[in-house]
Parts: sequence; structure tokens; C-alpha cells
Amino acid sequence: MVRNESVARIVMLLCFGTAILSLAVHWRINSTQQQFKQLASSKDSRKNDVYSISKGNLGATAYGASVSNEPMPRKSTSKLSATKRHNTKSRIKAKNVAKVTDEPKKTRLLVQEKQQNLAASIWPQSLLPKALAQQNLFNNNKYSDRQVVVDLSDRRAYVYRSDVVIASYPIAVGKKGWETPTGNFQVMYKQHDPIWRHPITDQVFEPGPDSPLGERWISFWSDGHNQIGFHGTPNTEVMGTAISHGCLRMRNPDVRLLYEQVKVGTPVIVRE
Repeated sequence: MVRNESVARIVMLLCFGTAILSLAVHWRINSTQQQFKQLASSKDSRKNDVYSISKGNLGATAYGASVSNEPMPRKSTSKLSATKRHNTKSRIKAKNVAKVTDEPKKTRLLVQEKQQNLAASIWPQSLLPKALAQQNLFNNNKYSDRQVVVDLSDRRAYVYRSDVVIASYPIAVGKKGWETPTGNFQVMYKQHDPIWRHPITDQVFEPGPDSPLGERWISFWSDGHNQIGFHGTPNTEVMGTAISHGCLRMRNPDVRLLYEQVKVGTPVIVRE
């Protein structure tokens, strides 16, 4: 009798263990499938939303001063829009490029599947030959392994060399109703000491560290009139907030470093 009870207990324990093991395997399979689905959906999240701004505060509209060898539309009514968030986390930081200011919450490099020829679809026909020439020059230079990933949720921009984070900067992004658009872009042109014109009053602000556009302008989207890009700001307290009409604001020292780290043609990926 005692022996039968022992056998029965052993059988019950085996059944119980098998049930637990089956549940664990089933949970693991479901978890893995969800991860693959999320990864697949993230690769399809390209958008090229264009927002027109009829009114705005400082930093919303960019008018770059003319500079030789770098094409720039002079009549940009810069109704600027910009981008959504990319979950990122810096794994490795290089020594002599830029000091990483704060550790990001999450960093993951999402490599662009296919380089998009944005110059052909964005620039007006009159500027297209110059834009394509600059893009071809970029493809042959030492910066061709660089890309910028903007994480709107972390309010940070990450500069990658291959799959290594070499710099990370805090940014201010588009506010509610003027959210920064997400998508895959390229640096279209760069500008030292840009001139800024208020979109409502037409007041012109001279270039300099106190300019609403700061000391550098890095455009990564343009239709020949509207512009979206990185620029400096003297108001460093806005970093980490959603305050602009789409542009990505940076501290002047940071935007100067970013200006030297990218070239025309550098990919810019904007994620949630």
C-alpha cells in the first residue's frame, strides 16, 4: 500500500513538472515571436511628413546665408517640421570626438536597409545637379560610415561610426501639434552662422551665438522652400523639452561638434 502511494506521488510530480515545462516553452515561443514582429514593424516605419508653419516662435524658420560651394534655397519660409523617436543606448564612446553628456536610457542602432537617394526626390530641378554631385563626393570620403540617429523619446541625437556611438547630444524637439516627423533622411546642406527671419514679422536676426538659429545650421530635409534641420540656440535650458516647431535645437558647442562630424549625404534617421 505504501509503495503504491509512493509511485502515485512520483507520477503526480512528473505530470506537474511536465506541465510547468510546457508552459515555460510556450511562453518563450510567444515572447520570441513578439520580438520578431516588433523588429519587422519598426523597419516599415518610414514617413516623410511635411508640415507647413504659418506662425511660430523663434527657431521655427531657417534662412541660411548664402555660402559658396554649398547650395541652399534662399527663400525658405521654413515652416519646419521634424521627427519621431528612436530607442537608443550608447554602447561604446570614442575618446576624442565629443564628450557624451548623459547616459541614454536605451541605445540600439537601426541600420538603414537601403540608402535612399533623397536628392533626386527632394531638391528642385535647378539645384539637383549640385546636390547629386555633393552626394557622390560624400560616398567617396571618410565620413561615409557615419550616420546620425535621433531618438525623440530620449531627446537625444547619437552619432554613429559604423555601429559604434562616438557622440551623444541632448536636443529639444517639436512640440505638440508641431511634432518632428520621423523617417530616413540625409544631410542636404550645412551653414555657418545662419541668418534667421521671423516667419510672421519678417524681422531678420543677424548671425551669431545669440541668434535664434545659433552658430550652425544642418539641414536634412528641404523641398526648396520649407526646411528641417539641426541648429544651435542660446537658450540651453530648453534641452530635453518639446518646444520647437519641428527643428532639432542643440547647444551651440554641441552643434559645432556635430557640424564637423557630418557631411552632405550623411544619413539621418529619426525615430520615436
